Amino acid sequence: MNIHINIPAFWKRRFPEQPHLPTHLPRLLLAEKYEPRFVRQCPVTQSIMPLLTLLDWEQLPTTFSNKRTGWHTIPLAAYVGAYMLKLDRQLPTFGSLYRFLREHPALIWALGFPLVPDQRSSCGFNIEASLPTQRHLNRKLSEIPNEALQNLLDAQVVWLQEHLDDSFGQIISLDTKHILSWVKENNPKAYIKEGRFDKNQQPAGDPDCKLGCKRRHNQNTPTKEGRPAKNVSVGEYYWGYASGAVATKLAGIGEFVLAETTNTFDQSDVSYFFPLMEHVERRLGFRPPFGTADAAFDAFYVYDYFHNDAHDGFAAVPLRQINQTRRFDGNGLPLCSAELAMPLVSSYVNRTSLVQHRRGRYVCPLFYPEPTGDTCPVDHKKWHESGCRLVMPTAVGARIRYQLDRESERYKAVFKERTAVERIFSQAVALGIERPKLRNQRAIANQNTLTYILINLRAMQRISQS
Repeated sequence: MNIHINIPAFWKRRFPEQPHLPTHLPRLLLAEKYEPRFVRQCPVTQSIMPLLTLLDWEQLPTTFSNKRTGWHTIPLAAYVGAYMLKLDRQLPTFGSLYRFLREHPALIWALGFPLVPDQRSSCGFNIEASLPTQRHLNRKLSEIPNEALQNLLDAQVVWLQEHLDDSFGQIISLDTKHILSWVKENNPKAYIKEGRFDKNQQPAGDPDCKLGCKRRHNQNTPTKEGRPAKNVSVGEYYWGYASGAVATKLAGIGEFVLAETTNTFDQSDVSYFFPLMEHVERRLGFRPPFGTADAAFDAFYVYDYFHNDAHDGFAAVPLRQINQTRRFDGNGLPLCSAELAMPLVSSYVNRTSLVQHRRGRYVCPLFYPEPTGDTCPVDHKKWHESGCRLVMPTAVGARIRYQLDRESERYKAVFKERTAVERIFSQAVALGIERPKLRNQRAIANQNTLTYILINLRAMQRISQS
């Protein structure tokens, strides 16, 4: 029997007649006069509803089937709202989320869970029958398509553009944040017989995580021989993931997340660059003229991306090897140690690097195209081996990497904005992003996206109240 056919009389008395609201949207979008008395009297529900109403719920698909009850479906918005509640209230597990919802039935009404009428209940519906189980809440987090959550982030950036001035998104900062998997291999007190840092021994607690290394100082050049991973402490190597994020800042207002993505920790920091910037460009509708990051993003294509003669943009990124210098002539040819322009003799396409690009071979001008008979002015050590030779990318970013004036006030002003993404990460760490109690990449990626959405929501709430 379908329970929706006959509506009990007590149900009509307890719940005021409500205007038409699509079933896939949460009830918190209704006006206050349509809220039942127990919802208006719940301080927890009343405190979180203004925050969640700022979310563009219509960007979400409609429903998820609840196989446990079978007779009804649960809107995807209800799950998303419950997960946002878990993050906002810093509830560590889905068991604590389930108990929290049971203790606050007004939240069940507000988030849009289908209600099962029960006259014996003080709130008018059966709390347990109206809620998915703890296990169901856990499983659904990994089943939500991340693209649906990215749509919510799309709508947030649009909202911020409408409520902030044109300087929004002009300077962006990006970085990655390490995430430790919930496995015993990351616990230094746990006994691991097979080897804690053997990449061929996948942890049983998480089938998706990967072994990676967290560099503590991106600009330091190694001075010692490398050590096997099995001899290194957990603080340097661990199993897990990384969250890449792009943020922008407006003075006096705060920091905002423009894009984010999650990958396993065996991926390099710079591999996040193009996927993140693709999201940023699409959401902003333009390419940011200025960007800043740490030395892990010191790659020619990063400088190439921000270089634009029309707006004089650039990437404020420090050199990985601070003692390395290279000079160029007016035509873009590299200069040797004797300050002579090295001609380009040939080029080839490098297809093995992260970004496919063309590299040029440059040689000593005293030997090409014909030997001049002159000797090297600085008596270079390779003079007797046909002179200096250099292989480097031909892209303009390869020259900008060395020509950028890192002592200028413009560079320092842009590089100062790098703290925007660091502040975002600080908020994310406070919300539990660093050590999630989850067991697979899909769930972790979705929780990370929801974490950044919550950070933006809090900033949007401050703007709307100002």
